[in-house]
Amino acid sequence: MSNSEHEYSCDNTLMQLLGIRTPIIRQGDDLVQILLESLEKQGTKLQNGDIIVLAESAVATSEGRVVRLADIEPTEEACELALNYQLDPREMQLIIEECDEIFGGVPGAALTITRGTLSPNAGIDSSNAPDGCVVLLPEDPQKSAAFIRKGLEKAFSCHIGVIVGDSRTQPLRLGCVGIALGTSGIEPVEDARGSLDIFGKELKITRKAVADNIVSAAQLVMGEAGESIPAVIIKGAPVKMIEGSVEMPLFSREECMYYSNINKNRK
Repeated sequence: MSNSEHEYSCDNTLMQLLGIRTPIIRQGDDLVQILLESLEKQGTKLQNGDIIVLAESAVATSEGRVVRLADIEPTEEACELALNYQLDPREMQLIIEECDEIFGGVPGAALTITRGTLSPNAGIDSSNAPDGCVVLLPEDPQKSAAFIRKGLEKAFSCHIGVIVGDSRTQPLRLGCVGIALGTSGIEPVEDARGSLDIFGKELKITRKAVADNIVSAAQLVMGEAGESIPAVIIKGAPVKMIEGSVEMPLFSREECMYYSNINKNRK
């Protein structure tokens, strides 16, 4: 078994994770073509039910979401916030432009709500970016996932799922876990309400964050540094395959126990 291939057994189902090693992704690259060439080089073919997890930085880079900091002129607001959070004022300017709201932070990170979710620095990343540049989030991860899925399905004549994933920190937890930004071909969140636990009690509020959990598993293979594995195939994942795409369901700010209580204490 290679360094990029892992197997996990769960409930009598074998789930296999296979990393796809690619060349460095650059602006304007055809990501579908790069994946096809990399899969052929590895001697791997996609099959019905396979899930492809893609790093958002690779998707965003191919779509031209790379920004040279030298081209950014920070405003007075950006300079003040950058001083508060010990960030480059030019990056702070991009954070302001990309996020919905800034409501705190720590040295090195401004805590934002970006596209409805908690996101340090509006998801802007300087790692795995050329020198002097940062990578913004994909403009429409859901659309990206659907486009890539259709291209791969056409090449392999099968039905697969695609997830564009990112990493996030959890409140009061050290380290990053996976989060799905966009999905296509799978049910991203499964409703477990009404099912019974091992004692026969009915579940009232439980929903399974299937897509997020799959991204977390894939990140064990991808890594966070220079592994050059921006995509992972997951075979045998216990997911519900669907036609088309379903938007990632989100809590409202009032329903989220983290945000609603933090916001309450700010007032």
